[in-house]
Amino acid sequence: MDKITQILNRGVENIIVREDLEKRLRVGKKLRVYYGIDPTSPQLHLGHAVVLWKLRDFQESGHEVILLIGDFTARIGDPTDRNAARQPLTKAEIKINMQDYKRQAGKILDFSKTKIQYNDRWLSKLNFENIIKLASNFTVQQMLDREMFQERIKQGKPISLHEFLYPLMQGYDSVAMNVDLEIGGNDQLFNMLAGRTLQKIYNKKDKYVLTTKLLPGLDNRKMSKSYGNIIGLADEPNNMFGKIMSMADEIMPDYFELATRLSEEEIKEILKQEPRETKARLAREIVALYHGEKTSEKAEQEFERVFKEKKAPSKMPEIKLSTIACQLSDLLVKTRLASSRAEAKRLIKQGAVKVDNKIIKDPMREIKIKNNIILQKGRRGFVKIKVG
Repeated sequence: MDKITQILNRGVENIIVREDLEKRLRVGKKLRVYYGIDPTSPQLHLGHAVVLWKLRDFQESGHEVILLIGDFTARIGDPTDRNAARQPLTKAEIKINMQDYKRQAGKILDFSKTKIQYNDRWLSKLNFENIIKLASNFTVQQMLDREMFQERIKQGKPISLHEFLYPLMQGYDSVAMNVDLEIGGNDQLFNMLAGRTLQKIYNKKDKYVLTTKLLPGLDNRKMSKSYGNIIGLADEPNNMFGKIMSMADEIMPDYFELATRLSEEEIKEILKQEPRETKARLAREIVALYHGEKTSEKAEQEFERVFKEKKAPSKMPEIKLSTIACQLSDLLVKTRLASSRAEAKRLIKQGAVKVDNKIIKDPMREIKIKNNIILQKGRRGFVKIKVG
């Protein structure tokens, strides 16, 4: 495929309007392209990366690209795919969440050629009259037609009035930046089309919309921090490699297409191999993409050491304890391998906890504290205890 066909095909779910967009690209028309992220979490993950790589493709083709940080829209909360209204975030929480975004997104985008915008700059200046005019361009029926709102109505769950305002605010971003194309995940289609509507009304021009396929979480559910099934762009290499090796086999083709830069021909050949080798190749490719090939090789060696050879990691967190002895359930909490005694007891009874490579199923077992005890939770949680 030529470059333009590849950009418009790989990992793409919808393009509005494809024929017109392709014509403009083929005659060399330079576009202003943006992708917006609400800082609802400090961590960007591979789901965000799918869209960031698409933005990088346009950047490498000479187009103007904008990364928009939704520091205002994050205070409203995107209702997309939510079965309840989001908890509102404060300005302070949003500031903390977004402080590392540039470094994380910089693993993909060239920031010498990327403009960063913040939508608080224009959305906070809208007065009540402006918002009424914006709202007059949409109907309640349009909003209620969204699947998640229909589901809430069936379940008797409330729909807050401010949730109707979210697509208006995201849509106004397109007007304020006067963009030609918005890129986002396919779950954002409704919000992106709101921007297309407003761009026609306010700036008298079309806005193209390109949505990418959604990358599933490691367990094949929606990728979500609350499910614990994400791979973060800031994850350290060993953890990233281990997460990929733990994923469901059936989603490997999605990850090869959406989370690697390998060609379709290479992917077809790799997927013919047995699942474990295929998954190891996937892990090598993704870790190398964000940490380099040498680091990826070391991460694979470490994985083999821990999971194949059943040895402790060569490096692990160390925690100093001044107590002489304590119950195993308390020890898990003290070393932060469990968030509570209840969680610790559950893990221990399930046989998920080892002390010096021995499974202990008694939460009340007293552990004598001495140097270099290795405490293990599950397959990847290790802590070395030091007497302090």
